[in-house]
Amino acid sequence: MSVPPATLQHVFDRAFAGIGKAREAFTPELALREVGTISSLSTGIARISGLPGVGFDELVKFPGEVFGIAFNVDADEVGVVLLGAYWQLHAGDEVERTGRVMDVAVGGGLLGRVIDPLGRPLDGNGRVTSDKRLPIERPAAPIMGRAPVSVPLQTGIKVVDALIPIGRGQRELILGDRQTGKTAIAIDAILNQRGKDVLCVYCAIGQRSAAVAKVVATLREKGALDYTVVVVTEGNDPPGLTYIAPYAATSIAEHFMEAGRDVLIVYDDLTHHARAYRELSLLLRRPPGREAFPGDIFYIHSRLLERSTHLSDERGGGSLTALPIIETEAQNMSAYIPTNLISITDGQIYLSPSLFELGVLPAVDVGQSVSRVGGKAQRAAYRMVAGDLKLAYAQFEELETFARYGARLDDDTRQSITYGRRIRACLKQPEFAPVSVPEQIAVLLTLTAKLFDPVPLDQMAAAEQAVREAAADIPDEVSARFDGADKLSDEDRASIVEIGRVALEDFLSKAAPNPAPEQKAETTAEPQPDVEPDEDQLQPKPDATPKPTQS
Repeated sequence: MSVPPATLQHVFDRAFAGIGKAREAFTPELALREVGTISSLSTGIARISGLPGVGFDELVKFPGEVFGIAFNVDADEVGVVLLGAYWQLHAGDEVERTGRVMDVAVGGGLLGRVIDPLGRPLDGNGRVTSDKRLPIERPAAPIMGRAPVSVPLQTGIKVVDALIPIGRGQRELILGDRQTGKTAIAIDAILNQRGKDVLCVYCAIGQRSAAVAKVVATLREKGALDYTVVVVTEGNDPPGLTYIAPYAATSIAEHFMEAGRDVLIVYDDLTHHARAYRELSLLLRRPPGREAFPGDIFYIHSRLLERSTHLSDERGGGSLTALPIIETEAQNMSAYIPTNLISITDGQIYLSPSLFELGVLPAVDVGQSVSRVGGKAQRAAYRMVAGDLKLAYAQFEELETFARYGARLDDDTRQSITYGRRIRACLKQPEFAPVSVPEQIAVLLTLTAKLFDPVPLDQMAAAEQAVREAAADIPDEVSARFDGADKLSDEDRASIVEIGRVALEDFLSKAAPNPAPEQKAETTAEPQPDVEPDEDQLQPKPDATPKPTQS
């Protein structure tokens, strides 16, 4: 079908008339863009010439969608910390200001996701959905906007909940030598928050990929990933990415806290964070101090941990509980970074390599661990037994040292050692197996009643499990008081102790026919598994009575 030429001419005229009107209506606008150039590159940093208006901590953009943070703003150049793969950058490349500081995506869409500090997904589940972003560096809540720590944060670990309690809004340091179970305690605390309306953020700082994958697999297997955000930087990431990781994770957690939620955040671990900051500072020619750390190494951790708090009701009543992890070397708690974190936080949980080697897990050294705030928030049921239990355990650890030398012990000392060994056995706990509050209280009350004393040590694990299973028989009106501020009455304690007594009847009957070996073992103070008895202890004692001489 042919179209008349006049019709085509009319169509073209109308189209060109519309284009002409659009061209006349368009007014070009000139936008000022500040551009600089890379003068030199080093491991994780770049020095830039130009950008006279750049500000401290401002985000700058490099070719290839690589970003950096202006760290050193000098008169003639700018030192920038790079936040991504910088291998394709070269001297002379163009750098552009963004006019904003580093921020991160926040919101409920991050729950169950594994991301890096820039908000990019690492779990292969597609793009992260978020409608809000927050700066990674934010001021901490003012003092008048805070409330006292008054609600406990149950970790499910008996030794922590009973002797080193943690409150919501507290900062509790976990420190110890490498491979002593520091991460396991933090993961147990996350697992125990299931069903307790507490959101969690796990920040892996410079960790091995295999270790992070194991943690994520554990959280997914136990159903804890649904209420957890995992922020990851691996050991081969640029030091700048490792440096901003805890700040980005804290901003994610703060968003939930300001919405009135209770949040638990784990920094694993801040030793790698301090080393990354030291590396950046030395590359940027900042003056080194003790152990080559820069002078503001204390400040980078204090401004991070000060953001963890319990907000007042006027500000939503949310809380952010922090569990920073620090690695010590050769049990040296007085090193630079550990002492900094001890002074910043509200207490510490110290893990002893000696206890770990003896098989006492978790290897918490109760004598060197403390909680300066959580005791006020501890449940009344725990508070009734915790004081006596900690004192008895501390006495046992002192007496155990003397008992290793085969000294003659009186009856009271032998009973204290027997009781202390039962305390240690009851506080043992397997990994990733949190214990509920009723089960913990049932075990602790049975322990303080010294019902475990006749049970042989090799049967303590089974006896404790029997008491935990019997905790289901605690009356509902009694268990309802566990979560309140009211103390347990004498009748409540008697009923729980009776339940424990009934649960231990089988073990007591087995131990009753032959009490002599246990008494003998206690008399000789049962040397530790790693301490062999002296030969003198194995020899019969000579009769001290003088024999009559023959005349």
